[in-house]
Order: sequence, then structure tokens, then C-alpha cells
Amino acid sequence: MVFKDFLKGFGIIAIIISLLPLLPVDFWWIRMFDFPHIQLTAITFTAIIAYFLEFDKKDRKDYFFTVLLTVCFIYQFSKLAPYTFFYEKEVNNATLTDTKNRVKLLTANVLQKNEQDKELIKIIKDLNPDILIFTEANQRWQNAITSNISTEYKYKVEMPLENTYGILMYSKFELIEPQVKFMVTDTIPSIHTKFKMSSGEVAQLYAVHPTPPMPQENPLSTDRDAELMLTVELARKSILPVIVIGDFNDVAWSPITELFQRTSELLDIRVGRGLYNTFNADSYFLRWPLDHIYVSPEFRVADILNCDNINSDHFPYYTELYFEPKGAKEQLPEPASKEDLKEAKREIKKLKNKQ
Repeated sequence: MVFKDFLKGFGIIAIIISLLPLLPVDFWWIRMFDFPHIQLTAITFTAIIAYFLEFDKKDRKDYFFTVLLTVCFIYQFSKLAPYTFFYEKEVNNATLTDTKNRVKLLTANVLQKNEQDKELIKIIKDLNPDILIFTEANQRWQNAITSNISTEYKYKVEMPLENTYGILMYSKFELIEPQVKFMVTDTIPSIHTKFKMSSGEVAQLYAVHPTPPMPQENPLSTDRDAELMLTVELARKSILPVIVIGDFNDVAWSPITELFQRTSELLDIRVGRGLYNTFNADSYFLRWPLDHIYVSPEFRVADILNCDNINSDHFPYYTELYFEPKGAKEQLPEPASKEDLKEAKREIKKLKNKQ
């Protein structure tokens, strides 16, 4: 009986934690429960199995509680299902082999206090990406990278900062009208630029790193959410194919990132391929996808991977894309609903009201 009571308590906690993220509030202690969904799904499944061992067929409460746990598990798993190999890919596999239409991207949160850069430099040399994006980069990181990467990276945008929000971009492709933007505050930069592929085709790229909802960073998710929605507005207005890349400080299945994807009408390269958890590199149990690459339907995926540990708390995230505009109609997303677009504007309005 004591063990059964323990299981009930364990199950109730799992149910409560599952329901908390559904609350439409920006408090960090609510939004933090968006993150450990993988772990919560595993815990709920374990609770169901364990409870069956003590199941009493004559007790209606056991039926009710088991059904409740099962519904909770199904909901949780439905959030993760898109990031399994059983799900249809949002971004199809590349069909071209002409490297003139290829774009190789590497993004990494390097961890500002990390002073070991050899592993990152090795990854850059091994993968030979066309465009590099580094977040949480300070002046030391800028010096280390620029003194070790190939001279082929002729184009660059550098905004090193000591507040853990510095951002750097290096490109073999010509960058057109590159700008550093401070969309939310004057301490959180993002990079907005067009780039010209070897074929001469031009695309728009937004590299972002919004602030996370954490007590030591920001007690509310308002700033992060608004920056993502402001990026949505830019992506929707762009007449060029779009790539949004960076450390979102949010997981792919959270309400705000799901809203970002629906309203931007961009595609997640992870869907149908895997979770590719980029954080926390220091923990085998507490890991989830925080770094993201979203693309418009003109792009297709040839490769995607998490790179080796670089002594940061994030793994670098890499993809090889091909520009295939003729096949865009084959993977068009659903148009954003009016209600979703209104919700995106409400998120931006929250920021204005806060200021």
C-alpha cells in the first residue's frame, strides 16, 4: 500500500508538470517545464508500468488514475513524435549534387568562459562549412577563431560582447547588406544578412540568440518570445528564401517555438530525422534541442548532425542544404492561421507594454 501511494504521488507530479506548460504565462518557473519533455515522457511511461504492478481490478480509482496517466503519456509523446524517424520529413532529402547550389552551415554556442578552442577549429576544418555562426562569443573567441580559420572566409559580421550574447558570423559566400540588429534590447544582438551562393542565387539569413527565461537572466520569457515573433515578421516580409539559425533558448515543441514555425511558415530540418539535442553537453540525462535551423521550402537537406563536444555546454549543430526552388511546392507548409498571426502580434505587444 505504501508503494502504491508512492506511485500515485509520483504519477500526480508527472501529470502536474505536464499541465504546467499549457498555462499561457511568461514566468520563468512555468516556462522552464517546456524543456524536459523527453525526460518527462520517460518518467510518465515508467510510472504507468510501475502502477500496473500494483493495479487493483476492483478499485475504480486505479482505472481512473491509469487512464489519466496514459492520456498524459500520449500527449507527451505526440510532442516528440515529429522528431523520430517514423515521422514524415518536413524538409525532403536533397536531389541535386551540383555544389553551386549547396549551403553548408555550422552554428555553435561556444560558451563564453570556455577557453579551449582546438576542438571547434578541428570541426570547422573537417566539415569545411560555407557559413559559420557562433553565439556567446566574446573578444577572446573572436581572436581565436579569426586566427585559425581559412582565408576563404572573406566575409564577416562580428559583434563580440562580454555579456554572453556576443555573436559572430564568417562566410565564404558574399554577404549582402549585413547588419547587426538589437531587436529587443541594446544588449542582445542578432545578425541579418543576405548571402549569395556559388550559383549566384541569393537568400536571406537571420542569426538569433534571444535571452532565456531564467531567474539570473530574465524572470520572464517575454523578451525571448517577442524576438522570435519579430523574426517571424521579417521572414514573412522577405521576398527571398529564408534561413533562421541560432540558439533559440527554447525547445522545438514549446508553445512559442511552435507558434514561431506556424507563423513564419518555415520548415524544421529536424522533423522526421531526429531530436539532435544540442544542450546540455555536460549531462547525459538533461538534454534537449535548443539550437535550431529553420528554412523556407526552397531548401532541401543533404546532411544534418550534432558535432563532437567542444568543451561548451552546447554541441555544435551542422547541416548541408541544397537550394532546389523547383521542388518547393512539394513541401509547402500550411499557411499561418489568422489566430496564430494575432497571437504573434500579442507576443510583440507584451514586449512594448513591458517597456
